[in-house]
Formats: sequence, structure tokens, C-alpha cells
Amino acid sequence: MHAESCICRFPGGWTLRILIIDNDAAVGRVLLNGLKSEHFSIDIVRDGEEGLLYLSEVNYDLVILDLNLPKIDGLTVLKRARARRRQMPMLVLSERATVPDRVLALETGADDIMAKPFAFNELVARVRTLLRRPPELKDVLRVADLEIDRTRHLAKRAGKPLQLTQREYALLEYMMRNAGRPVSRTMVVQNVWNAGFEGLTNIVDVYINYLRAKVDVGFEQKLIQTARGVGYVLVEPEQDTMTQSC
Repeated sequence: MHAESCICRFPGGWTLRILIIDNDAAVGRVLLNGLKSEHFSIDIVRDGEEGLLYLSEVNYDLVILDLNLPKIDGLTVLKRARARRRQMPMLVLSERATVPDRVLALETGADDIMAKPFAFNELVARVRTLLRRPPELKDVLRVADLEIDRTRHLAKRAGKPLQLTQREYALLEYMMRNAGRPVSRTMVVQNVWNAGFEGLTNIVDVYINYLRAKVDVGFEQKLIQTARGVGYVLVEPEQDTMTQSC
């Protein structure tokens, strides 16, 4: 990989890492120098193909993405990143910033969009807003090709709507908010059923089976897996070898 990079650390060694995917060298330099002064760790790549390569190898805290990219266009990068369960905030920059363009970018998976040219102080403000927004406040949650829209209470996998009951949806949302982290049956009861007694834990297994039938059946990648000795986990793709599906 051949990105320009600048790594800056907060006191104590803590860094937030941002990937910039932009073919405009002048814009890239402005972003690099400006975000460096704001104490971010920065990687810059110039085309969509290299951007996807970086996204496959590094867990970034945020991505700044131009839509007009060589090799692979920005919307395709956005779509593929979301399909791979890359849930980091993605801020789109575009010279094409008509209302239809903005709607398309947001529906494809962008968290925010800004038109070029832009005011750098506004961009920094938007970056900081996206970075401090916790997963439980996001309108759309994604894991691999599984997605839920929390504003409309809709779920789909690989673009196909899932017909979930209210309780199944609540269970799936809870697991997606904790994607990659095993949750016990007691935790599920307390957060999904809003109850605190042990007698309900057996029903968790029942509803997990309901969800598996709707989320995983027919797909090679099984997302809802058993975490040995703990409970269940909605896995991220790279975690498959650490869990046991049953």
C-alpha cells in the first residue's frame, strides 16, 4: 500500500485514525495538514481500489470519501464498505451535491455529505460530531450484509426484507448494537424483555432460533453464533473462527 500518512497522537498515546479517499491532490493536502493540526492520524489514498484495500486491512475511526474517484467510484466504495460490515462513520465530499446526489449517497450508507468547495472548520465540526455519535444513536446499523433501519423498524439481509415480529426485531437490534461482543441470556432478558429474573432465560434460546431461521437460513455466512460458555454473538466476518455455530 502506498498512502500518504501522518500519525498524530493525543497525550497518553490515544489516536483517532481517519482514511481520506480523494483524487484531488490539493484537497488531500488541505485535509492532511488541517486534520494533522487537529491531532488525528491520517492515511490518504487517491483511488477507490486502493481505498477498499486499506479498508480491508485497517480499522479506521472515520472515512472521508470523494465520489469522483478513478478505478472504482465513490458510491461503489461506499456500498462495498457497508457490505463488509464497515460501520465507521463515512463523510462524503462531492462536487455533485444536488438533492438527488445527497439522497443517493445517504441511502447507500453515507453518514453525512458535504459539497466541494467546503469550509474546513465546518468539516472538522462534522467529523467530531460523527466520531462522538455512539452506535446506539445511529439510525442505520449494519453487520456484513445485514441491516436494520431504526427509524422505520425495518430489517433486511442482502437487500431482502426480513419479516420480524416486534420481539424478534428488538432482539436483533440489541445484538447488532453489541456486534462482535458476546451477550449472555441474562443480558438479553434484561435489555430486550426488560425483566431481571432467571426464569425467562430459556426463552432467549427460542427467539435466537426464530432469528436464525429468518436471518441466516439460505446464507453461507451465519451471523448469529453461539459464544461458548457465554451466550450468543452477532459476529463480524473476521470473528467466525472464534465462535461456534449451532
